[in-house]
Amino acid sequence: MSSQDIAISAPGKGTALITGASTGIGAVYAERLARRGYDLVLVARNKERLEALAERLVRETGRRVEVLAADLTATADLRRVEERLRSDERITLLLNNAGLGATATLLDSDPDQIDTMIQLNVVALTRLTRAVAPGFVARGGGALINIASIVALSPELLNGSYSGSKAYVVNLSQSLHHELGAKGVKVQAVLPGATRTDFWGIAGVPVEHLPQEIVMSAEDLVDSALAGFDAGELITIPSLPDVEDWKRFDAARQALGPNLSRSVPAARYANAATATATATATATAA
Repeated sequence: MSSQDIAISAPGKGTALITGASTGIGAVYAERLARRGYDLVLVARNKERLEALAERLVRETGRRVEVLAADLTATADLRRVEERLRSDERITLLLNNAGLGATATLLDSDPDQIDTMIQLNVVALTRLTRAVAPGFVARGGGALINIASIVALSPELLNGSYSGSKAYVVNLSQSLHHELGAKGVKVQAVLPGATRTDFWGIAGVPVEHLPQEIVMSAEDLVDSALAGFDAGELITIPSLPDVEDWKRFDAARQALGPNLSRSVPAARYANAATATATATATATAA
């Protein structure tokens, strides 16, 4: 199915391009955004699943839906999606949802699989964001939603290469908000906890093996994330009961700023360094 096959006359909110759209969080976002009035470009590897989802959403919502089958870890496919983001002025929202996880320890992991995960979670997300952002700025508006993870704030959980890739997503989102917010570009990073999707099985731990009291449905996750988006949140943590906890955490981070780069070492290091230098000089003289 292509967008040329469907003629839609109803006004909408532009087009949302969604990566990892065939199942789970991405598929729920596709449904919710279509019902909000967005046309869609659905990106994932599984073309059959994408086409089935697209046909259902066209039938149920009347929106224009296009399928763009692509493996974002393959250079040619990634460049094709980048070009679409650069050239299609109808795109008003990019949802970077595609991602891979790692549940084994670093020592027990396949380095090639880690490389693939980083290519998808970090490299592809960055390139797609870089492809669409100039157009958003030129048109004076647009939205970026990046799916991160709560492990970005808790690196001791799961594999550090995975939590590191999601910390990158949070850092990039915060930087983009600082860089592009005044230029009309809305940025949100969503930090899901454990979510009932195929993600866990692919990562090596079926979701059924997790304590069910920590697992949220994809529908609840997306609805909460969109409520945060509507509220203008930069960071949305759907499971967090008290948003003041996040605000205190972020305030503490920002309070470090004035002391993170200074011309002299902190006194606790300077005193130790002086003692070390004195001891070294005495030993040399002896």
